[in-house]
Amino acid sequence: MDFLLTKEQEMTKKMVREFAQEVIAPRAVELDKNATFPKDIFDQMGELGILGIPFPEEYGGVGGDTVTYALAVEEIGRVCGGTGLSYAAAVSLGASPIYYFGTEKQKQEFLVPLAKGEALASFGLTEPNAGSDAGGTQTKALLDGNEYVLNGEKSWITNAQYARTITATAVTGKDDRGKSIISAFLIPQGSKGMTIQSNYDKMGVRASNTSEIVLEDVRIPKENILGDPDKGFNQFLYTLDGGRISIAALAVGIAQASLDKALSYAKERKQFGKPISKFQAIQFKLADMAMEVELARTMVMKAAWLKDQGKPFKKESAYAKLYASETASRSANEAIQIHGGYGYMREYEVERYLRDAKLLEIGEGTSEIQRLVISRELGC
Repeated sequence: MDFLLTKEQEMTKKMVREFAQEVIAPRAVELDKNATFPKDIFDQMGELGILGIPFPEEYGGVGGDTVTYALAVEEIGRVCGGTGLSYAAAVSLGASPIYYFGTEKQKQEFLVPLAKGEALASFGLTEPNAGSDAGGTQTKALLDGNEYVLNGEKSWITNAQYARTITATAVTGKDDRGKSIISAFLIPQGSKGMTIQSNYDKMGVRASNTSEIVLEDVRIPKENILGDPDKGFNQFLYTLDGGRISIAALAVGIAQASLDKALSYAKERKQFGKPISKFQAIQFKLADMAMEVELARTMVMKAAWLKDQGKPFKKESAYAKLYASETASRSANEAIQIHGGYGYMREYEVERYLRDAKLLEIGEGTSEIQRLVISRELGC
């Protein structure tokens, strides 16, 4: 077993870390406070090739892999959870399905601009009445000549307001067992009948754009259907398996930031005549945080490696997402505790980590759904 990163992976990690520290970190508090999506930062990320890390050069990417991409997500999430979430969603949910399932024409038209960093993409799956029960999708797509007509509503969709392309799922019919056939459609921004609103006032990840999409008689060319029309459900399940790796990497970044802040503060803060890092109660908290962060990171790297090797990774991505997201919440909570009253104040930032971390136990499959996935993989 070789746990060493390649030279290219180390270089990318260093590049993204420097960019995150120099460009994103100084604005993280402001972005959170004002709930501002940093479009200019994503433009810079595109220029640096960060948005194209896991995609081949032939499609405008940089020819990296999932491990490298996970490292980048962690470094961005370490300084700003909201920016990290939008980055993860743009790549794992927005661009990746087109790479996995798109035709060559679709890849050239829709994927290349995304991999080059010239545009962002969004993935519209969740609906007001279809969250954990994604198979309960109510959005409909009816074939009318050479076009599909879409009607329905999507909620809590990341990056939708700033996306050039939105991949949305819709029911196209029934199979032999009477179950809904769900397909995915590539919808260009500005399509007639599509309304996007970003009115959510969120607890955390406030720098990430979150929108509601309303589709009213939206006409999409038949050739914009993504992949096999009858296998849309399985396609987005595979997409979510990969997306969980990136969410887990984001969680590791937030957990690491919590540990960094807590350790630094514990060494500086004095009580009873000595730094609180000298007290066993604090030492044990820091030790547990460090252990859990490293274990979570190792699980993320394993899941990413398995994906890169073309091996089954569903169970491992669920392991990573579940453990890392809960680690992020525990680490942020302990960081607040170590800071004491100061931890409750916005200026010390650790309260932001807790607000950001909580979403990771909910989005892209709740912790309960991850446990369900794992139990099924075990044969239950």
